[in-house]
Amino acid sequence: MKAFLQNNSNYFIFAILLILLISLKIINPSFIKSVSFLSFDLYQKIFSEQKKNSQVVIIDIDEASLGKFGQFPWSRSVFAKILDQLNPSNPKAIGFDIFFTEKDKQSPDEIMKSYGLIPSDVVELQKLKSHDKIFSEKLKETKSIIAVLGSNVPSHSNYDRKAKAKFLSKGGDPKVFTYSYPHSIGSLELLENNVKGLGSISFLDQLDGIIRSLPLIVQFDKKIYPTMGLEMVRVGSKQKNIYIELNEVGIQRISARPHKIESDPNGIIWIKYKKSDKNQYISAGDVYDGKFQSDFFKDKYVLIGASAQGLFDLVKTPLGVTIPGVEVHANVIENILDQSYLIRNPNTYVFELIFSLIVALITFVFSQKVKPKYSLSIFFGNILAIVIIGFSIYKFRSQLVDISYPIFMVTIIFLTGLYFRFIEENKMALANLQKEAKLLKERELAAGVQKSLFPDISKFENFIFAKNVPARDVSGDYFDVVRSTPEEYFFTLADVSGKGVKAGMYMAKASSIFRTLTNLKFPLEKVVFGVNNELVEAKFKGMFVTAVFGKLNIKTGELVFINAGHESILTFDQNKKYEYIKSDMPPIGIIKYFTESMVKSNTINLKDKTFVVYTDGVTEGYLKNGEELGAEGVQKIIDSMSEVTPKTIVESIEKELNWGAEKLRDDITCMAINIKNTELIKKKKQ
Repeated sequence: MKAFLQNNSNYFIFAILLILLISLKIINPSFIKSVSFLSFDLYQKIFSEQKKNSQVVIIDIDEASLGKFGQFPWSRSVFAKILDQLNPSNPKAIGFDIFFTEKDKQSPDEIMKSYGLIPSDVVELQKLKSHDKIFSEKLKETKSIIAVLGSNVPSHSNYDRKAKAKFLSKGGDPKVFTYSYPHSIGSLELLENNVKGLGSISFLDQLDGIIRSLPLIVQFDKKIYPTMGLEMVRVGSKQKNIYIELNEVGIQRISARPHKIESDPNGIIWIKYKKSDKNQYISAGDVYDGKFQSDFFKDKYVLIGASAQGLFDLVKTPLGVTIPGVEVHANVIENILDQSYLIRNPNTYVFELIFSLIVALITFVFSQKVKPKYSLSIFFGNILAIVIIGFSIYKFRSQLVDISYPIFMVTIIFLTGLYFRFIEENKMALANLQKEAKLLKERELAAGVQKSLFPDISKFENFIFAKNVPARDVSGDYFDVVRSTPEEYFFTLADVSGKGVKAGMYMAKASSIFRTLTNLKFPLEKVVFGVNNELVEAKFKGMFVTAVFGKLNIKTGELVFINAGHESILTFDQNKKYEYIKSDMPPIGIIKYFTESMVKSNTINLKDKTFVVYTDGVTEGYLKNGEELGAEGVQKIIDSMSEVTPKTIVESIEKELNWGAEKLRDDITCMAINIKNTELIKKKKQ
C-alpha cells in the first residue's frame, strides 16, 4: 500500500488540487468573478451588433437642450409641453429616467415664497395652476412611467409609495430571492399618483463599474418593483400584472404578457448590448419645438434621459464604451421585446463545473502519458476547445459560459503535470533536496550559535529594551548592551549588508570586538574606531555594517551616540513630538580610520525623551494589508499606545510586522531607551 501511494503520489496531489480549484469556483469570491467577467465582456465585444429599426426612442437631455432651457432641473412646464407633443403620436409607453423629488421652483406658489410676496400683491398669479399640477395632468393623459431608486437611507420627500404593477407568483415567495433596499427615492406624490408605472433604475454594484446585469424585480421597503425596462413593456403591452415563476432554487421566469424572460434565481437579467445608434436619440429641445416627423414616436417605447456630461449619468458597458444610463434601459427593453437577453442560470453554472472537470482530467492524464515535447500541443488544443465551445454556446444559445476560469484551471493543471514529469525524469532533484537538507542543518547550527551572542538584557528592560526577529535561520542584524559602571551603559544596534551564514559570521566578529572594547571602558569614539578598523582588517569582501553606537549615563540622562550610515534615529518627548536624527557618517567596515577624530559623535539628554533605533527591516516590513510600515507607521503605533515604555514600543512594532507571514521580508531588530524608570529587574531564582 505504501509503495502504491508513493508511485501514484502525483495523482493524489492532482486530485487535491482539482478539488481546491473546483471549490474556489463554487465559492466564487470577487476576484474569481472578475476572471469570469473577462470572457463575458469578450463575447459581447467580438459579436457586437448594430440594431436597426429599434422600437425604443430616447429623448435626450443633451448639451443643446441645456443651452435652450438653462441648467437642470428644468421647469415641469417643459416636460408637460414635451408630453403634449408626444401624445398625438400614441407611443406605447413614456419612461422618465429622471427624478422629480422637489416642487417646481418656477411655479407661481414657489415664486411667491421665494420673493416673500403677499396674496394681495399677486391676485392674478394665485389663479395660475402650478407647474407640478399641469405636469401631473399631462402624466395622467399619457402612458408614463417615472423612475424610483433603492436607497439605504430615507428620503426627506418619501411617502408610502406602492408599485403600479401587480405581482402574481407561483412556486414560492419572490421576496426571499430578490435584492432588497430598506428605502426608496422617487418623485413627488402628486406626480407618482398620476403615472401608469413606477420603474426601478437601480443597478447592482460592480467591482469595475461595468453594468453587465440588473435586477428585473427588486424590493424597496419590503415592496416589489419592476425595473424601468420591464415596467415600460408591461405598460406598453397594456398589462396590469407581472407573473413570477419560482422553483426550489429561486426565481426561474418573469413575465409581462406576452413576453417571458428567463432570469437567474435572484431575478437578474444579463444585458446584451448593441452598438449605440445616434438615430435612436432626439434632442429634448427638438421635441419641445415639434421638430420631428409625425410618425417618429408612433408605437415606440420612449425614454427621457440625459447624455449631457454635466449631469453625470454615464456608465461603462462590456463593449468597452461609456454610454448614458438611459441607454442601458433602452437595451433592456429591446432585450425583452426580441428575447435577445443573455442567459446565465444554475444549469449554465453546473455545465461549467462539469466541463472544467473533464478538460482538467484530460490535460493532466495526457501530461503524464505523452512525452513532454508533445504535451504543449495537448495544452493548446484544450485551450482552443474551451474557446470554441464557449463562443459557440454564446453565439447560438445566448448563454454566458465562463471560459476564463477553465483556461486558468487547465493552465494550473498542465503546469502541475509538467512539474511531476520533471521530477520523474530528473533524478538530480533528489540529490539537490539532500543537499538542501544538509545546508539547512548547517544554517540551524549557525543560527543557534548566533542566538547565543545576543545578550540577556531582561534586567535592564525598564529603561533599555531590544528585540531581534530573524527573517531566515541566520540574522544579519545585531544588538548589544554592556553595563560598564552602575550609571553608564554602552549599547549598539547594527545591520550587516547581505544575508545568511556569511552575514552572521561578520556580525559575530563585530559583536565580539564591541564587547571587548566596551569592557575596557574606552570612550565611545575609540570603541567605534576600533570596531571599524578590525572589520576592515577582517577582509569580508564587499560587506559592511550600518550601526548606531551609544553610551548612556542613566543618572545625568546624557547620551552620546554615533550613527554610522544607519536608519534615522527616532526621538520624541512626553507630548509625542517626533524628531529624526539622520546619519552623518558612512557605514563601518568600508574604509580604515587613521585617527579617532574621523569618528563624529552627537550628544542629547534623555531625561524627558525616548530614543528609538531600528533596522530597515522595520520601516520596510510588510503590514497585513501589504503596505510597508514606514517611519510614519512607527509613529502611529506609538501614538496608539496608552503606556509608552521601551518594552511596549518594541513589542508593539514587532507584533505589527511579525503577523504570521510565511517569511519576513527582512530581519526585524528594534531598540528603545527611556530613563523614566531605571530600576533594575531582579531575576527570580529557578
